[in-house]
Amino acid sequence: MGHRGAIVRQTLAAAFVAAILSACDGSTGPSSFEPGPLGTVTVLRGEAVQIRSLLAMSGAPSLGEPARRGVELAVRDVATIRGRNVHLGDPVDSACSPEGGSAGAREIVADPTVVGVVGTSCSAAAVAASPVFSQAGFAMVAPSTTSPLLTSDLAGNPNPDYHDGYYRVANNDLYQARALSDFAYSELGLRRIVTLHDGDPYTTALVNAFGDAFRALGGEVPVATGIRKGETDMTPVLSEFAVAGPDGIFFPLFRGEGSPFAAQAKSFDGLEGVTLISGAALLVSEFLATPQSEGIYFAGPESDYRGNVNDVTGKSADDAIAEYEATYGERPQSPYWALAYDATTLLLSAIESAAVEEGGRLYIDRGAVRSRIEAARLEGLIGKISCDAFGDCGTGRQNIYHHTDSSVTDVARLPVVFRFTP
Repeated sequence: MGHRGAIVRQTLAAAFVAAILSACDGSTGPSSFEPGPLGTVTVLRGEAVQIRSLLAMSGAPSLGEPARRGVELAVRDVATIRGRNVHLGDPVDSACSPEGGSAGAREIVADPTVVGVVGTSCSAAAVAASPVFSQAGFAMVAPSTTSPLLTSDLAGNPNPDYHDGYYRVANNDLYQARALSDFAYSELGLRRIVTLHDGDPYTTALVNAFGDAFRALGGEVPVATGIRKGETDMTPVLSEFAVAGPDGIFFPLFRGEGSPFAAQAKSFDGLEGVTLISGAALLVSEFLATPQSEGIYFAGPESDYRGNVNDVTGKSADDAIAEYEATYGERPQSPYWALAYDATTLLLSAIESAAVEEGGRLYIDRGAVRSRIEAARLEGLIGKISCDAFGDCGTGRQNIYHHTDSSVTDVARLPVVFRFTP
């Protein structure tokens, strides 16, 4: 009897404490909300809804910095979810590397108040971050990770690095490979293209996909080789290329390796007149301002959004660019700022839809957030956004730009010589 009385007293004490806590946070009592298997974030009255960004603030800041700004503008424009402010916090640096992606993901999931993540900037970081977020039940929406390894072969089969909860508004690079091969073979008349990667999941998967697509059209890839990250003396690989006698070189490298490669290739004996083609990692203002960038063809996302309007915020592309300039004192230096804006609004609209308010508390079920992202059909600055079964949510559209004047560094003002629509 004494033991039973102690239990009763403990139960009453717990109820009293719960009542006091409910009064303090403005709730009206216990909730009947049932958390899902991936967990639930509870936001008390007066608290903010927490999201985070995991972007390349180092390693590839020309991608990470415009994306950070796009995320910030989207959070500012959305402002609240069910009356709660949205809090972004400081960006977590992925360093555009597997180590940075893994460490950043572990840092974010250690905070139980975080609902979802915008990131990463680079595929190398995403390969390591995606399994961490997936296991923790998080949704991550990426603005510029394009490697096919992260999603699927676009024919219904997942690739090795796909994990539940990973989504991206950037296009799968299988689209870029098709755009580039069609343009190079049919428009430029190229027949022998050599390719170069740096061992990164982005560059490796893209050159492999391009090689497959170009060969399918009847082209040849006599040399497909790689360099190491940080390598700047390109003499050995350029010598190998010159022996092969190509009419084109495809080198979708980042700026650290791509800039010296372009400079050395342009003056290398035996490669005179060879057409240089690169990808979106070099489609940034810092590289476009250099003399070695002139004459190069670039594949990348659309940069002229033709007044598209984001459904979630009601902002047009023109409005968002004006806000960007007013806030940061310059025009966007990379087209991925708009994809970051749309990725953020896709995540926040899913959180808004999944949130349940009861007893003065906001319950956000992680599994429901994923389900809302997967079911989303919305217009963004980049156009129509909807996700397939493996997290590809982008439009698939690609532009080929021809850069001829290093005084023009705004991607939106580069001549578009080919448009690809799947």
